[in-house]
Amino acid sequence: MTVPARPDVHVERTVLGIDPGTATTGYGVVTRHPDGRLELQACGVIRTGPDQPMPLRLRELFLDLRRLIQEFQPQELAIEELFFGRNVTTALSVGQARGVALLAAALDDLPVFEYTPAVVKQTLTGYGRADKLQIQHMVQAVLDLAEPPQPDDAADGVAIALCHLQHVPYQALFHGSS
Repeated sequence: MTVPARPDVHVERTVLGIDPGTATTGYGVVTRHPDGRLELQACGVIRTGPDQPMPLRLRELFLDLRRLIQEFQPQELAIEELFFGRNVTTALSVGQARGVALLAAALDDLPVFEYTPAVVKQTLTGYGRADKLQIQHMVQAVLDLAEPPQPDDAADGVAIALCHLQHVPYQALFHGSS
């Protein structure tokens, strides 16, 4: 049996992490440098007005995501998988925002990686049911920030990017790329 070569994880990689929503979409842009150092390039939220018709909200979200992709030139997009909770209306709305983010990534041929909320929490905190405050503090600690990213949707976007960067070496082993 041939053992696959160890993936080259010492390449610079920038990831755009997305926590989708139509009212508020959190994002985080994180770069892992060849020396392994992690650097937060940007984070924040994209907000759309509830008084706007849904097509206009989705257009605004799409255009803002395209600007982020063009500005930071990420190699990959990591996004939270859709979670079907009790509120079907919210799930449908989040699904629309996810679709817009996936389209924005596809237009730049960005590979997309999806993670469940539990996987993101487990990866960052070691506990799959961590709360928002725990996620914020781990993002702060991992990136050596003076304060946790605010609001929590922005911290979630950063957490998704960090989760992906943590999983890259393992995905490379199973998919044969770095």
